[in-house]
Amino acid sequence: MKFGFIGAGKVGFSLGKYFADHDLDVVGYYSEAKQDSLEAAEFTNSKSYDSLDELVADSDVLFLTVPDDSLADVWNQVSLSHFTDKIICHTSGVHSSEIFSGLDNHNSYGYSIHPLCAINDKYKSYKELSNIYFTIEGDKEKLDEVSNLFVRLGNKVNLIKTEDKARYHLAATVASNLVVGLVDIAERVIPHEALVPIMKANMDHIIEDGTVEALTGPIERGDVSTIEQHLMVLKADEIEVYQSVSKQVLEVAKKKHPDRDYTEIEELLEIQPIDY
Repeated sequence: MKFGFIGAGKVGFSLGKYFADHDLDVVGYYSEAKQDSLEAAEFTNSKSYDSLDELVADSDVLFLTVPDDSLADVWNQVSLSHFTDKIICHTSGVHSSEIFSGLDNHNSYGYSIHPLCAINDKYKSYKELSNIYFTIEGDKEKLDEVSNLFVRLGNKVNLIKTEDKARYHLAATVASNLVVGLVDIAERVIPHEALVPIMKANMDHIIEDGTVEALTGPIERGDVSTIEQHLMVLKADEIEVYQSVSKQVLEVAKKKHPDRDYTEIEELLEIQPIDY
């Protein structure tokens, strides 16, 4: 199978290099920014295409590795090409394969394939891809074939339904990007280097023991006076964040200590228990 990439950003670079290093046939890249496709082609020992139609023709599997907001427009351009029996993929976390409207007219198959990791360096992030999950959603016809591609590369695969795509991406965002926002609040008071040990230790405990067993702190202990002091020193833009996150922490605390009365904390935070 021959793999082509439309878009030569961090994801296109990383995925193409990952494929090439595992002896998959990466034919090359097309990008409106010609210099980007030239760099990606050099990085993966493939070709920089001047013609979108030519890349489509040369590829059995086509990856649209472009920003989410550009995906529909890029697909509209691709769909104007004459092709059949191809696997068309994108790497958006939030969009499903349904964004490939009219794909049936090409007798082809659409998939969303999302690497569950933070790709932040186009020249280095490919080295991290061997240890991650790829979340796949799309046409049932060739779902096994697409999934087995990544299994053969040594990856674990998470298959989800089309209707679950947005909620899946929300979960990934909470576990990754939103943590950055919380740490940024902490760094208003404590230097980054001083926070590193506690952050690493806490994440290790979550990974090894799960959220319930890893939970510590004033909410878990039921320290009302400590939470009162927190609320007194919070800035206006921090209070809502603190309360919202504390609401979920409180639910975890209840799982850890089902017989403990957390009513005072609920009232102090002015929040209601989550109704699952």
